[in-house]
Amino acid sequence: MKSMEEKLWEYIDGACSAEEREAIDLLIARDETYREKYLELLALNREIASMEMDEPSMAFTYNIMETIRADYAKKPLKAAIDNRIIKGIAGFFVFTIAALLIFILVNINWSAGNTVTGPALKLPDLKLFLSGSVVKGFLFFDVVLLLFLFDGFLRKRHFVKQS
Repeated sequence: MKSMEEKLWEYIDGACSAEEREAIDLLIARDETYREKYLELLALNREIASMEMDEPSMAFTYNIMETIRADYAKKPLKAAIDNRIIKGIAGFFVFTIAALLIFILVNINWSAGNTVTGPALKLPDLKLFLSGSVVKGFLFFDVVLLLFLFDGFLRKRHFVKQS
């Protein structure tokens, strides 16, 4: 069984059925306690409706957002390296080494006795590939790579000293 307040709140909010609405209309018209309670709840409802919602100040919102940004900035970025890439690179090198080993073992002259001679390979002329500009480019790339790695080493060392 609903209390008098629950019935009146449903009546004020319009959440009751038409039959209940008529019954509460009769109670308000005939019963003095219902009428007083109805007027009290109606005034309270108007007062609540006229109130403005409190909003936090702009400084509060800014401080919260800065705290969240600072928390994310403290976390180090993690580069996710896919294991399939590493396994693919390792597989390529294992396959290359195995193929080279098989090629060498197949081309060894086993009937030569104790002397081992290498396979008779016809290598292309390396002088074409090792021209001055190719060697300089290779050395330039190596120097840049070395400087990059050295910079990373110094940065890591500097970060450890600050911690």
